[in-house]
Amino acid sequence: MAAEPTTLAPVDAPLTLPGAPAPLIASLARGEAVAWREPLAIRTYETAAPSPYPMYLDQRVYQGSSGKVYPIPFTESIADEAMLREWDAVHLENEYVRLVVLPELGGRIHVGFDKTTGYDFFYRNNVIKPALVGLAGPWISGGVEFNWPQHHRPATYLPVETSIEHGDDGSVTVWCHDHDPFARMSAQHGVRLRPGSSVVELAVRLHNRTDERQTFLWWANVAARVHDEYQSFFPEDVRYVADHARRALTAFPAADRPYYGVDYPAIAQGHPGADRIDWYRNIPVPTSYMIVDSQQDFFGGYDHDAAAGFVHWAERRLSPGKKQWTWGDAPFGHAWDDQLTDGDGPYVELMAGVYTDNQPDFSWILPGETKVFTQYWYPIPAVGAAHQATPDAAIHVDREAGLAATVAVTSPQPGAVLRIRRDGEVAASTTLDLVPGVPARLAADVPAEGSVVELVDAKGRLLVRWTPTTVADEEPWVAEEPLAPDGLSSVEELYLTGLHLAQYRHPTRSPLDYWNAALRIDPGDVRTNLALADRDYRAGRYVRALERVDLALNRLTRRNANPVDAEAFHLRGLVLRRLGRVAEAEAAFGKAGWDGTWAAASGFALAQSLAGRQQNRAALRVLDTLDGIVGHDTRRIALRAIILRRLGDPAAAETLLVDALAADPLDGTLRVLAGRPVADDAGLLVDVALDLRNAGALEDALTTLARAIGVPVSGAGNLRPVAHYIAAAILDRLGRCHEARLQRLASRTSDPAYAFPHGLDALDALESAIAKDPEDAVAHSLLGMLLYGHGRRAAALRHWRQAIDLGLVDPVLLRNAGLAEYNVAHDDVEAWSLYEWAVEVAPEDARLRFEQDQLARRLGHSDADRLARLRPAEALVLTRDDLTIEYVGLLVAEGEAARALEILVTRPFHPWEGGEGLAIAAWDAAHEALGMPVADPPATLGEARAHYTPPVARRDDGVTDYFATSLPALLLFARDTGE
Repeated sequence: MAAEPTTLAPVDAPLTLPGAPAPLIASLARGEAVAWREPLAIRTYETAAPSPYPMYLDQRVYQGSSGKVYPIPFTESIADEAMLREWDAVHLENEYVRLVVLPELGGRIHVGFDKTTGYDFFYRNNVIKPALVGLAGPWISGGVEFNWPQHHRPATYLPVETSIEHGDDGSVTVWCHDHDPFARMSAQHGVRLRPGSSVVELAVRLHNRTDERQTFLWWANVAARVHDEYQSFFPEDVRYVADHARRALTAFPAADRPYYGVDYPAIAQGHPGADRIDWYRNIPVPTSYMIVDSQQDFFGGYDHDAAAGFVHWAERRLSPGKKQWTWGDAPFGHAWDDQLTDGDGPYVELMAGVYTDNQPDFSWILPGETKVFTQYWYPIPAVGAAHQATPDAAIHVDREAGLAATVAVTSPQPGAVLRIRRDGEVAASTTLDLVPGVPARLAADVPAEGSVVELVDAKGRLLVRWTPTTVADEEPWVAEEPLAPDGLSSVEELYLTGLHLAQYRHPTRSPLDYWNAALRIDPGDVRTNLALADRDYRAGRYVRALERVDLALNRLTRRNANPVDAEAFHLRGLVLRRLGRVAEAEAAFGKAGWDGTWAAASGFALAQSLAGRQQNRAALRVLDTLDGIVGHDTRRIALRAIILRRLGDPAAAETLLVDALAADPLDGTLRVLAGRPVADDAGLLVDVALDLRNAGALEDALTTLARAIGVPVSGAGNLRPVAHYIAAAILDRLGRCHEARLQRLASRTSDPAYAFPHGLDALDALESAIAKDPEDAVAHSLLGMLLYGHGRRAAALRHWRQAIDLGLVDPVLLRNAGLAEYNVAHDDVEAWSLYEWAVEVAPEDARLRFEQDQLARRLGHSDADRLARLRPAEALVLTRDDLTIEYVGLLVAEGEAARALEILVTRPFHPWEGGEGLAIAAWDAAHEALGMPVADPPATLGEARAHYTPPVARRDDGVTDYFATSLPALLLFARDTGE
């Protein structure tokens, strides 16, 4: 963990990188790649403690998909002053490149420095200055952020575990392990340098360690420092780019139509070239564009002033996504840049997507599946924007006067041949000794058409080849909002529309409307019933899920006992297992294993169930049918090791674990079984304990849970109460009832801060606790939070009411119940009463005051009443930006604009993405009320005026636009129409 903030750093303090430790200096001199761990002192604006209240933001629009953040605690404010802080850092270096990885910030690459040119090819932010841009609040610009399983990464401001691997080939790799806080999937990315190469290699393993099919996206978000002479480049076959969700298109590189409200063709009439959106200087508004339909593998950015840049390369078959984002080269965008740095200026993001080419664009990963892929970046010297690139070399081809090719390589290439061929004949050729950082040029007086430029090594192996690009200019498709369910008559179309909404996590349209409409046409439709069964299962409605599965299976197997897809059997097994009908579950898993798609997932589930019942040899026989036939799954290795130990063969188990950890050194369950260190990550430890429990290793599970309980409570969340309840359920299973009661008692008395339970194992444990003691108010309160987060809101309210009736007085509980009374029961009087009670219990809680004022507005309280309620607590009100904006508006409305203006010019504000313009609107309202002319806002507001109208987020009728990418309202208060 990083040290606490220490002394104040000057604003212009540069980020100073330490030199390699003495033992590694000789290695560097020999041209080797090295890595070491050493803290890095960085000027830092600290984040405040997260809100103690669960944020149920299901209808929040974030990056075009759901901004739901529960169960992650939500951080809402950033310090106004910076301190010098030491961050845990891992450094990688070879003779060409220097990198810094920050494990405490999601394992991001913070520095990418080209030693040959002295150029930071990744944006180096000399300060850690978060803005409220991330899914859970804070987010920083610069370097490379790895976004998964959605954008921006949930763990972008959370720590990852790291290890340094030294390869037999002389490479060094920093492995970073992220345990997804939502679905509990596992992701590892390894940042690698090799000796003799300027390539930054990223090896990625995404593992679905759950029993359910999951959705995900993966984008590498690379920042590049920009100015008027920075150009983003994409393959020459790119003719069009698309906005989020393909809601709009424009030509590329010259925009041929208005895009993000900017009429580029009109501007270019008076300023030739101003329609070129590959140049940062031409984009005046926040803008995204993603390439459409390229068949090439590279893209990047080039700084014409510095005569340097970078290339990204990845196989297009897995990595089609290529995107640029900018805040825009205008005062509005510059203000956002200032929110994220103290002096390093603007940046663009050049993003690479894997299994995706747009945002939001989610793909599927099967239970137990591991997806493996690689990405590459490398710096380029003075070649210009690349027109073709491979991991070996990049090439720029100037076609203004004949043909001139400039190339740069990523490793020494003595005796390389650069040649230009025209119609099969060599028009020009030269032999060169090439090294990274030094470009080479060759020209020939030939036209581009029919010409080929290629670079080969001394053995004739092709390093890079450029040929003229010819592509059809047919305009690609643009997405359209789907019709409402009553506008669709086809069951298939209703099912697929609902599937799209679910898969892409649409924030404001529910798949249920479409699926229910499909069942009104055909109540027995297999796909729709399975989709609803899966939804019910994930919400813990096991009985209803089983009914739907059986209804689907009745039709599916009526004439064909062996259907082409056996997912229904797998889902039936999962539901039956949760219902305690183990024998039936095992039969369902066995049947699902007949289908190759589900053989691995269902085979593991069956083997785990057998092992849990101590049917060890039977479990091994199942595992034997899977190993070597289906994909890599560390869960199977761990289960086999447990069984081998149980059968008296610890040596074989040890060998298995050692070999597995050599390939996958950061898998949590493997490390626990091998007795190797595991970080104090409560979420990871609880999941490992559940793996052990499910395999029947109950004592080991209890030991691991005890360690999870000992992990300090932090802003990452608090699993102590749930871990106690899970341990109690295990002890009850072992017949140790007294110890189980002690665990439940410990849960009731443990620190409740940030205890936001989530997932079916927590659900089962809490329901078991209530079955044992119906008067456990803490269990009722926690179960209510979980159910509300899972969409079962009426049931959540019942548990919260019961917790209150049992005498639990806690501001989090009272607030939760008040929220549900308004949203679910539509009982405005009770909702207001509960918020009043919560404020009485926690009068210095500014978040409560803000939510109470939001409720007052929805209940129609007058501006005068709202102001009268807030005025006595003005000092508390002014601690929150959002509440301050509301307060200023009330002051203006009640004739106190002078005080409103005083607050606006004396208090600093930190805008949040999607909430831009609110402070300026308050500023303008105060000026208008005072009869003052419109004025530019002061720097204290943290933002500048937007001179273009962005795409609409909410229509005039109050409905959120289907294609909205962000929405400032967090929508805590939204009337529910039913579960």
